[in-house]
Amino acid sequence: MSEFLVCTGSKVLLPGNDEPTQASIVIDKASGKITQVRQGHHTSDDLGLHAHTVEWLDAGKNVVLPGLVDAHVHLNEPGRTDWEGFWTGTRAAASGGITTLVDMPLNSLPPTTTVSNLEIKRQAALNQCHTDVAFWGGVIPGNQEHLKPLVAAGVRGFKCFLMESGVEEFPCVNVQDLLVSIKELEDAGSVLLFHAELQDGNDKSETSNPRDYSTFLSSRPEKLEFNAISLIVKLQLMYPSLRCHIVHLSAASALPLIRSAKDAGLPLTVETCFHYLCLSAEEIPAGHTEFKCCPPVREESNRNLLWDALKEGLIDCVVSDHSPCVLSLKRLDDGDILSAWGGISTLGLGLSLLWTEGQRRGIGLGQIIDWMSTKTARHVGLGSTKGQLREGYDGDFVLWDPEEEFEARATQ
Repeated sequence: MSEFLVCTGSKVLLPGNDEPTQASIVIDKASGKITQVRQGHHTSDDLGLHAHTVEWLDAGKNVVLPGLVDAHVHLNEPGRTDWEGFWTGTRAAASGGITTLVDMPLNSLPPTTTVSNLEIKRQAALNQCHTDVAFWGGVIPGNQEHLKPLVAAGVRGFKCFLMESGVEEFPCVNVQDLLVSIKELEDAGSVLLFHAELQDGNDKSETSNPRDYSTFLSSRPEKLEFNAISLIVKLQLMYPSLRCHIVHLSAASALPLIRSAKDAGLPLTVETCFHYLCLSAEEIPAGHTEFKCCPPVREESNRNLLWDALKEGLIDCVVSDHSPCVLSLKRLDDGDILSAWGGISTLGLGLSLLWTEGQRRGIGLGQIIDWMSTKTARHVGLGSTKGQLREGYDGDFVLWDPEEEFEARATQ
């Protein structure tokens, strides 16, 4: 039986490179770790291996990439497995080159807000996963005593909402809740993730056609994200030792706040999503509830500013925010966007989406993998083991054909 897997190819994306090069990757099958990364063409003798101990994998015309890390995924098992579960969700992830995903704490029943709830979720995931899976914990009113035990149990950090989440078992927090929770977490080596939308007393909803995307867009203005990020920066100034992270940024108007926080040295990181980078509000037809997500897809001018911020480094990484549901909740029958479930299902499609759009904008493959793998791995505390084809790292790799074209279709 072979002891080593050697993946060799003429297009291997190595750390620090924007373009692939010829190289060989040696993986110890027993440990699953990369033991050698050698540029050029090599034989078993060159690698110091006995021929009978090696299984060779020739990538051919395919590009060899590090496994992708999606740091924002909603797998709703247990409790709402008919929306999406570990079996189907991790298969979808693997089909798109994702070898590690991090599951969000809400939409499953129970939510991941206590150690006992985390264990229920872990048990539900056993023997069902086609990828590595890690877990975020949740901050809700009154669960601060569970936060440090959750860190000890292995959660990668915590998510909270500053306005209602859409599910009653995961309520939003107020400033007092946050202050108590931050005090618990500031010395725990963790990270606090914010759904960064915050209403104020002046918010008004207009009565218009609920099928029009413009009606939904006006109900979730950029101001909500600006309000939330303003609060987050104020909290970070009070507690600068705790890293905070903005999930699914959509509002470009908040970018000056983020720039100021980063210029001040505050430990703030930011993600955006494939749909905000690839879609624009002007192109969304009336009644097409499949495009609803929160925060919403905004205008083309906003999309261009998000790309600029991503290239500048103000936005750190790109994730899916895969948030599926059953068809009835999407209200495809009546097209009521206001009442439909807010979530877009793109798990496994991200690399194709970002590559297609990125090429139009002059973005190289190395930069895309940095956003989707290296930096997402670092964000979730796995930067020393995942996200790069490097000695000592996990042997997670992907064979990918950048020229392949396909159409994603829904089947029932």
